[in-house]
Amino acid sequence: MKIRTRFAPSPTGYMHIGNLRTALYAFLISKSKGGDFILRIEDTDRERYIEGATDIIYSTLKETGLLWDEGPDIGGNYGPYIQSERTDIYGRYADELIKKDGAYYCFCNKSRLDELREKQLEQKLTPRYDGHCRGLSADEISKNIAAGIPFVIRQKMPSQGTTSFNDAVFGEITVENEGLDDGVLIKSDKMPTYNFANVVDDHLMGITHVVRGSEYLSSTPKYNLLYKAFGWDIPVYIHCSPVMKDRTRKLSKRDGDASYEDFIKKGYLKEAIINYIALLGWSPQSEREKYNLSELMDVFDIKGISKSPAIFDEEKLAWLSGEYIRELSEQSFYEKALPYLNAAIKSETADLRLLSALLQKRCVRLSDIPSQVDFIDTMPDYDTELYIHKKMKTDGQVAKTALIGILSVLKNCNEWTYDTLHSEIAQVVSELGLKNGQVLYPLRIALSGKAVTPGGGTELAVVLGKEQTINRIEKAIEKLSR
Repeated sequence: MKIRTRFAPSPTGYMHIGNLRTALYAFLISKSKGGDFILRIEDTDRERYIEGATDIIYSTLKETGLLWDEGPDIGGNYGPYIQSERTDIYGRYADELIKKDGAYYCFCNKSRLDELREKQLEQKLTPRYDGHCRGLSADEISKNIAAGIPFVIRQKMPSQGTTSFNDAVFGEITVENEGLDDGVLIKSDKMPTYNFANVVDDHLMGITHVVRGSEYLSSTPKYNLLYKAFGWDIPVYIHCSPVMKDRTRKLSKRDGDASYEDFIKKGYLKEAIINYIALLGWSPQSEREKYNLSELMDVFDIKGISKSPAIFDEEKLAWLSGEYIRELSEQSFYEKALPYLNAAIKSETADLRLLSALLQKRCVRLSDIPSQVDFIDTMPDYDTELYIHKKMKTDGQVAKTALIGILSVLKNCNEWTYDTLHSEIAQVVSELGLKNGQVLYPLRIALSGKAVTPGGGTELAVVLGKEQTINRIEKAIEKLSR
């Protein structure tokens, strides 16, 4: 049997991290076994539909490499792949289910349903439909339809016994049928509910493995009863526990940690995001944690999925992102860093390529760049006490002596390269009888106003250029002379 999985998101906004993990697991389950990965858009809930959300789904999946074999944009043998284009199909199967005595017409209006709900809540009962229309005769149904009375189609649940199903993660689960509600399958506007459409679509599209959040565990008996009513094979279920910010809080869009786009905006590499999301609730068979998408396809196994909620550890994501950044070629990192450098630096003389090379070892996310280069355009107003460093054995006087020595040679330096500057500054160190740190540390402070920078004083001088370097050293000497 060829494995066929699907990702069936609703176009209701950004791509939540939990949704992306569902897509990733479905992709890996199929691709690890040479199967097919299908994209289906479930847009029947028109009240929650957001214009442009489908484009976000497409772009996110393409960007992360989760490419589908069938879908709305590329077609396939089981289309249409957009639910709003399949309404006639759902209508036919709803009619068939009624004939099989698995569903029935319900003509109850909103006021009756609201009154029923209020009474049940007053009695501290779980609100559910009371089966008022289950016993309508064929003649009553015909008359109501002829009179134009609005109706929905409800699933006819068994009132006795139990329904069991097996989940690949949670094992066998059994529920009492008397607790199941006669849920709506087709709404009064003829649109299907999620509960009905996803079962029909999964069957017709030959889906063998269904990956979804554990919040759907309670609904799965309803799905299985539909499969059984139609006489269809039941797919393998893989329910995944939620992704949490911590033990009590979910990821929040307000906090900027709920969507894939949030983390891209924070400057994390997409490869690191996918790698980390794979580890949110899944464990490989080894201690290794860093996997690219191709490697995940080789090692992913359903048995590694955990029942426990996954806690999103941004520090772990940052570590992974740093690992991926350091593996990039200098050119590749430069291309990724350039937009951040251009946004943070307006100077036309700064050597951005060298600065990029210096930054690559110091970043775990691209958004780390601006705060590390904010001194390039504008020198911060720093305290001269910054020159005091016990380990470097520097103080204001040592710093002033070192900077005067550096200034004297740099003014006459005609070749402004790292090798030349390194040689000239080494000569200053020797002539002054100081240690390297006693000269280079004050130069770093003079050029950046910071004790920690991407690269040392010599590199910063190359980045800033001769004019800026000399100007800043002169101002530093003046400041130390006060």
